[in-house]
Amino acid sequence: MKKIFTLSVLLTVAFALQSFAQSVGYSAVTYTDASRSNRSVTTEIYYPATSAGSNTPIASGQFPVIVFGHGFMMTYSAYAYFYNAMAALGYIVVLPTTESGMSPVHANFGADEAFLITQMKSEGTNSSSFFYNHIAVTSAIMGHSMGGGAAFLACENNTTPTCMVTFAEAETTPSSMVAARSVTIPALVLSGSVDCVAPPATNQVPTYDSLASACKVFISITGGCHCYFADYNLYCIIGEQTCDTNPPLATADQEDATLDFVKLYLDYYLKNNAASWTAFNDSLQVSHRITYQTTCPLTGLTENKPKSKLQIWPNPADKLVNVQFGSTGNYQIRIFDAVGKQSFIEQSGYANSAEETETIDISSLKNGFYFIEVNNNGVRSFNKIIKE
Repeated sequence: MKKIFTLSVLLTVAFALQSFAQSVGYSAVTYTDASRSNRSVTTEIYYPATSAGSNTPIASGQFPVIVFGHGFMMTYSAYAYFYNAMAALGYIVVLPTTESGMSPVHANFGADEAFLITQMKSEGTNSSSFFYNHIAVTSAIMGHSMGGGAAFLACENNTTPTCMVTFAEAETTPSSMVAARSVTIPALVLSGSVDCVAPPATNQVPTYDSLASACKVFISITGGCHCYFADYNLYCIIGEQTCDTNPPLATADQEDATLDFVKLYLDYYLKNNAASWTAFNDSLQVSHRITYQTTCPLTGLTENKPKSKLQIWPNPADKLVNVQFGSTGNYQIRIFDAVGKQSFIEQSGYANSAEETETIDISSLKNGFYFIEVNNNGVRSFNKIIKE
């Protein structure tokens, strides 16, 4: 994938994504959800380990959790490319194996995904658990096809996960599109442009449009199909061949494009690596393999972007921040938290001169850094401000 960010950012991201290179261990566990009549949730878990193999010791450290739901009539093993890559990079990947038959109950599968996020957090504080003291505070819910639709059900009115990511999400019963209206965490929705099993126009696009997230990203992989978000799976391939017998993109190429973006996205949201956010946004703009939409702050910040006459001061600030627009016209100012999840302050008005200044009261914000978005006559600018 072509990149245009600076060499220093490139090296920082490369080190962060490759330095772990951890062995991968795995374990089969059955958890019991007491809140749902002691429902058994059979689960496969892949994790950073001291050596590869079944139930080998977990590596030193705390690791973000990814819960990933499989597609219809598919098994967890169809996603080996994904869970092996992410576990080696320092994530614990949790794969529910429930609802794998011909008549899955989507609501149950979504509840299983949500349950496993909270269960793994409990495992991290349970001194008798294999994962004791190894669970980080950040987590993501993910899924492919049916599992992607179930991910929206799992994240409906649920802010426990840090973010969510879906591959070729398929509409579910109850509706994932309706559930998306109550999903407020950051979301990345991936689709294949020639998917004929769950076509983007009737599945991922309307679900993305329904999302209530302040920061959401839609990526369409050019030439991508439905089944190639996974390794070979006979049932998925049979389903796809009923509508498209010759997908234009090879499985390896689609998986590579998927991992390129998902690694950067999760490295930012789950490991707080700011350089990965820069790399992710630059890659959105220059990659020839995808098209995209986004509502997130910091989209489009590249080195060759014209300098704005916008001025913001003081920075850091205690109580007040001044914004001078540098041009006349309508304006809107929004201040987001460090991950673009929530807009705390919004002000709008009209600048009668280029020297006009708007003063923003940030005294109610907690200390830390924020993003300020200024939209002046449709020209959007983003800057980082520090509240101290």
